[in-house]
Amino acid sequence: MQHSSPPTAPRSSARRTLLALTAAAAFGGFAATGMQLMLDRPAAAEPAPPATAATVPAAAALPNVVNGTPMPSLAPMLKRVLPAVVSVNTEQRVRVNTPFGDDPVFRRMFGIPEERIARSLGSGVIVDAQRGLVLTNNHVVENADAVQVQLADGRTVKAEFLGSDPDTDVALMRIPAQNLVAIPLANSDQLQIGDFVVAIGNPFGVGQTVTSGIVSAVGRNNLPGAGYQNFIQTDASINPGNSGGALVNLNGELVGINTASFNPRGSMAGNIGLGFAIPANLANSIKNQLLAGGVVRRGTLGIDSQDVDARIAKGLGLAETRGAVVTRVYPGSAAADAGLRVGDVILSANGQAIANAEALRNFQGLQAPNARVVLDVRREGKPLQVTTGLHEAPKALAGTQLDPRLAGASFAELPESLRRQGLSGVLVESVARGSRAAQSGLRGGDVVLASSGGEFSDLTGFRAALQDTPEQLVLRVLRGGASGTLLMR
Repeated sequence: MQHSSPPTAPRSSARRTLLALTAAAAFGGFAATGMQLMLDRPAAAEPAPPATAATVPAAAALPNVVNGTPMPSLAPMLKRVLPAVVSVNTEQRVRVNTPFGDDPVFRRMFGIPEERIARSLGSGVIVDAQRGLVLTNNHVVENADAVQVQLADGRTVKAEFLGSDPDTDVALMRIPAQNLVAIPLANSDQLQIGDFVVAIGNPFGVGQTVTSGIVSAVGRNNLPGAGYQNFIQTDASINPGNSGGALVNLNGELVGINTASFNPRGSMAGNIGLGFAIPANLANSIKNQLLAGGVVRRGTLGIDSQDVDARIAKGLGLAETRGAVVTRVYPGSAAADAGLRVGDVILSANGQAIANAEALRNFQGLQAPNARVVLDVRREGKPLQVTTGLHEAPKALAGTQLDPRLAGASFAELPESLRRQGLSGVLVESVARGSRAAQSGLRGGDVVLASSGGEFSDLTGFRAALQDTPEQLVLRVLRGGASGTLLMR
């Protein structure tokens, strides 16, 4: 029998395995596997550097620098901004209706309460830390009996309602709290399509949430059901509960107040990248007016207008079917002072294209009284530029200011949300019990569509229609979806 030395390959393999196990004990399985692979490489391969504790990967975290470039992060900006975004909780007492109406015996027998408490959630933005001023949406706090604000640090305080403007969906509150943080306001007029933005709010009541995206449009004004519009459109997710929250730029400045999202299947169907925010400049203007007098004042040209259709465009020699054609100029109005005439076509205002009569009305509603406006007009086919200062649009008129037969009634501008549903006229705000207007059958909530003096679109037109007192005063009224006439005696 011939004895020989033990084979070298198995002995070498055993030594490599021993080294791998030693590495496993020292550095863990990952380093041991790396050591095993290194030892198994062919001798001709480039030798790898020895594994050390410094080269072993740590916990799964993003690196601070990649290829010499710092990794971008919103965290430092959000750390400053988040304390200024609050959660808004409202309570409203709602009467409980039953098939048996107000029968107290029935309610007592079956224990049915006369009212219940309806609760809702929204968001708000602190814009003045010293005075505790909070901006939110009107629809978040509308008709609320109590409003509480929860701060980012967990404090809950009762809010004082200072005023709101339903037609722009802006509301202002004050909270009595110390050590508040406010968001600085950006100039939202400088916002451009493609700018990065971050939406902050309290969607679905889950707590403060941040979403990001870009500005996909500015100056949106064709949303159904909303009031005066100049929306920022963004693909940052804006979900139920985000309303009233902050839309900020990457500097942590407020560019808008989140107000709505759009989905044809309803808000609960999810986000499809169409969110809308009220520009910060507009919200700030409303805030200042509410602080100054508790009401929002608007400018008006004092005209009636209609859309330019294909027939009108051809008749007036216009190159395109666009604009608002003037159908009436009220005496003493800003339009009359500026020399506007019936038949003039307004194509732009302050450089903003006017697509139709609704766009012109929307433009006026976003201007303050005495604002200077430059109009690009076509008159008899020729271009003309008209500059004028707007007059203040009346917000309400007492019936006695219009005609003695309307005594006891108060009239207000029709909410812009109703106008966008195709209505035109004025709203009967209230009617005093037993008054002359009440005896003729007029009720609060009626919409007056026309009178003996003709049709009109707003309070200015209503007043002008009754300037020459008619012998018989007949109002065409819309009530509960049905229209009819009332003879005012």
